[in-house]
Amino acid sequence: MAQNLGTKRICPKCQSRFYSMGRKKPTCPVCNKNDLIPEDTIVKVRLRIRPGGFNDVSQGWTEGYASRGKAGAVYLNSEYTVLDGPHSGKKVFSLIGLRSPKGPWWGNKGRTLIRGILNSAHNIAEKDFSPGALKLRRIDSFKDIDGLEFPARVKISKDQSGRFKNEIDEAIPIEEPDDGDASASPTPKNPTPSSEHNGAMPIWIR
Repeated sequence: MAQNLGTKRICPKCQSRFYSMGRKKPTCPVCNKNDLIPEDTIVKVRLRIRPGGFNDVSQGWTEGYASRGKAGAVYLNSEYTVLDGPHSGKKVFSLIGLRSPKGPWWGNKGRTLIRGILNSAHNIAEKDFSPGALKLRRIDSFKDIDGLEFPARVKISKDQSGRFKNEIDEAIPIEEPDDGDASASPTPKNPTPSSEHNGAMPIWIR
């Protein structure tokens, strides 16, 4: 069966021709993409979680920060505001996966992003397992990451309707000092930290 492309339109702004794809208010795909932050741009952002009212105390998902989709996926509905540079003020909307009925990949990706956000916002090196670093990575609820500011890499993807959109899926970590650089003073590290697993596990591990 041929796809219903809708009616052919001409963009009044750039004169590009496109199909409505059945949408009541179609937007020009060329203008849509041109208005986006370019792929792989690094910007400083502030994260705001848009509460969805879903809780699961057994997972540490409390205070209504998580959202649950119709198919059962659980995620954080996230809004990132660009704080500086030529794209200052722009907002990027992304989901941080917590759980998916399709398997662990989405939740694992979300936990990796949360860990990266904590590292980036608190200026922690990825391999830093000092007591101070472990404490900063441990969160009691998603309220602890709501409002954090950090540098992030912007991506371009397509939504379910085929429109291009910006997405944040990586927080930029600090550069770790070269072990061979005698002038560097890295934070003390412990490659096999026992304190990481004492008591309640931090949310980004669950």
